[in-house]
Amino acid sequence: MAKYKWTISGDFHYITDYIKKEILNTSTSASLEDEEYIINDSCRIGIMVFERYSYTGGNRLSLNVTVIDSNHKIQVIGISSGGSNGVFFKVNTMGEEAFLDKLKGAINKIKRSCNE
Repeated sequence: MAKYKWTISGDFHYITDYIKKEILNTSTSASLEDEEYIINDSCRIGIMVFERYSYTGGNRLSLNVTVIDSNHKIQVIGISSGGSNGVFFKVNTMGEEAFLDKLKGAINKIKRSCNE
């Protein structure tokens, strides 16, 4: 399992849409398995579950992305899992890190566009 957290000011819908587009465009086997949004007066929460095939590990991986907006302070949490080959110990988690790197890449693009 690999985890990444990030905080920025911005627009909730732009960030969630951008993350979705970027992750789905980075791998031919990537898919959005499901998503759920909770929106009320005080905050917005988006939960997206992605999946893709790892050629290195020969298995499927999941990436769960949670986006929380509280007063336009956006927190993004990404957790990848499923890439290990071991039965009792986690072996070969490179696929999990690589999938999480797709989220990091999307966030870095958002950061650059906010600073321009």
